[in-house]
Amino acid sequence: MDHTLKPGSGAPQGAPKAGERRISELWKDRLFLLAIVSPAMILLILTIGIPIVKSIYMSFFDVSLLKMKSYSWNEFSNYRKIFENSEFFDSLRTTIVYVFGIVAVQFVLGMLLAMILNGPIALRKLTRTLILIPWTVPTIVASLLWMWLFQPQYGVINYILQQAGIIDKPYQWLADLKLALPAVMTAALWRQLPFMTTMLLAGMQGISEDMYEAAKIDGANKRQMFFHITLPMLKNTIKTVTLIAIIENFKMFPLFWVMTGGGPLTATTTIAILSYKTAFIQLDLGKGAAIGTLWLILLIFISWLYNKLFALGEDTGVRGKAH
Repeated sequence: MDHTLKPGSGAPQGAPKAGERRISELWKDRLFLLAIVSPAMILLILTIGIPIVKSIYMSFFDVSLLKMKSYSWNEFSNYRKIFENSEFFDSLRTTIVYVFGIVAVQFVLGMLLAMILNGPIALRKLTRTLILIPWTVPTIVASLLWMWLFQPQYGVINYILQQAGIIDKPYQWLADLKLALPAVMTAALWRQLPFMTTMLLAGMQGISEDMYEAAKIDGANKRQMFFHITLPMLKNTIKTVTLIAIIENFKMFPLFWVMTGGGPLTATTTIAILSYKTAFIQLDLGKGAAIGTLWLILLIFISWLYNKLFALGEDTGVRGKAH
């Protein structure tokens, strides 16, 4: 190839231009990224994407375990049966009470524990390690543990409360219509609190000490530093960790199923429990798939609304600073 120089040019004829080289390098980077991401994306499509699409498809047909191969269109009958019966709305109410109740308590207690662990306490490193133990326990094991703790005759919780004079007789924690859901929430709180605490603590450790020192010099007290430095600097961490907690609890199944099975009656029947019972106990896979589809739509809507609310707060804060 002739690489003679053009008159007035500093590059040989036939050599690739700088813009072409940049485009070529960009495409190489994109292909490399695609090669790295493809195995994970294929795995997600096979294990999550296809089952979700199939479940949504099944929700429009009469399907049961007795006739898996014959799908018959039912003109949205599965969805009509759901909305004509109150059991879905009852399970939705239980799910919302559980999710937002447990996440709110987790956040408050997690923030308090994170602030304590971020301060000058004795054996701080050991305490930070020990607090993670409940989070490492499998959900089923945690469920069995708390079933034993709540056991009416020989459970530790009834024994402690009776010895302290708080109650005068053993409570049927998991068999009482009013106590079953708080009991499950207590078990969930015990297992999930370490994750919330650890994430908030990690966020606090990323805040520069110089900001607190400057605030002290200006005469700010601890409450003012918390609301004007700690919380604003933790905003992204709070958004992420609370959204993860909402999603995880919205689809919580093993804790409820092992501890109460959705009972007594329907006191702890969440959407996850209702979907399972409909599909695999009543053997109505079409209606169970319809409940699962509505469950997915609700979860996507809640996640979208949550992100929009945070974005709205950020926009308001930016406009306030500009003014």
